[in-house]
Amino acid sequence: MKTLVQKFGGTSVRNPEARGRAIQHIKDALNEGFQVVVVVSAMGRKGEPYATDSLLGLIDYPDTNVTKREIDLIMSCGETISSVVFAHELKKQGVTATALTGPSAGFLTTNDHMDSKINKVDPTEIHKYLKTNDVIVVAGFQGQDEDGDVTTLGRGGSDTSAVALGAALHSDYVDIFTDVDGIKTADPAIVENARTLKVMTYNEIVHLAYQGSKVIHPRAVEIAMQEKIPIRVRSTYSDDAGTLVTAKKDHTIDQGFKDRLVTGIAHVSGITQIKVVTSEESIRLHNDVLTKLASEHISVDFFNISTDGITFTVPTDKLKLTTSIIESLNYQYDIVEKCAKVSTVGAGIQGVPGVASKVVSALSKYNIQILQSADSHTTIWVLVKEQDLENAVNALHQEFLEDR
Repeated sequence: MKTLVQKFGGTSVRNPEARGRAIQHIKDALNEGFQVVVVVSAMGRKGEPYATDSLLGLIDYPDTNVTKREIDLIMSCGETISSVVFAHELKKQGVTATALTGPSAGFLTTNDHMDSKINKVDPTEIHKYLKTNDVIVVAGFQGQDEDGDVTTLGRGGSDTSAVALGAALHSDYVDIFTDVDGIKTADPAIVENARTLKVMTYNEIVHLAYQGSKVIHPRAVEIAMQEKIPIRVRSTYSDDAGTLVTAKKDHTIDQGFKDRLVTGIAHVSGITQIKVVTSEESIRLHNDVLTKLASEHISVDFFNISTDGITFTVPTDKLKLTTSIIESLNYQYDIVEKCAKVSTVGAGIQGVPGVASKVVSALSKYNIQILQSADSHTTIWVLVKEQDLENAVNALHQEFLEDR
């Protein structure tokens, strides 16, 4: 039979009404002749009783006295509860179902607690239970290391679970259900005219995801791209087809797809720019600072190296640790807080002259100062002050993605 993996996030399983909508999507898939494997996140968001952040609050995280292994134990509870509740409600509606934890579903991972990577998915148990059930409900975000300890997969882990399971089962599709009707050209909370993209390449969505689009985790897209598993990003609250993410060669007939220059505008806020200066040998400064930051697992972005120093950005929640490291190395520094990164993303950018100048021109119309910039073959990044974020995203969306 055809196999379909459907993933439902926290807002899609938070209450009986939402779960009822999710179950209708499952019934529709069963009626279309699919075997269905469902991956669920923990129910709801912070403040709701079984959400992951609420569970972490029970141990005063991050100022907790327990180990990362023990944190994984409590974090995995949310998805386990969600899977059993969801299976229960499927059965109430006449759908035969059973719930499995990540380990029971065959997820074998590294032992990097709180951010483990999937080594292998063995779907043997899933195949066994599919012989007697219409639906298997799997707790997302979790697995098991070689020592038998429960592990979790870090941010976006349920997306990753779903796509990895889709690959292991050779699924026809992986459906990612969320509270929006697909991938947008920009954040609709910022851009009123943001529209839903009907089809995208893996390359386009992975770059949007890495640059701040939060609809699907980039690690999940990378797995789909490697295994050639089509993803559909859909709304739990709509029957719309959403956004299909697949290989470009399969869908070149979609209008505007071949010649699309820019796919979308993404953004990340909560960034601080840091410039470290020296009057001594700058090569030593570069090595000292970057090596020490890396040893403390601080990821730098937007870094520019010059003869008198180095400029880079860090997430604002890493600012205190970053400045303490620089001070311990006896270097002077200046900071610009409350910054944001705005990214113009599109596979069509590569080799096209004048795109960067259009970015600069669009921002200048709103008197938006560019603090730093960088580019690659698919993305042009600019760093702006956070107060200019909304205008910057709208200006670039108007320039590249709206009819004039």
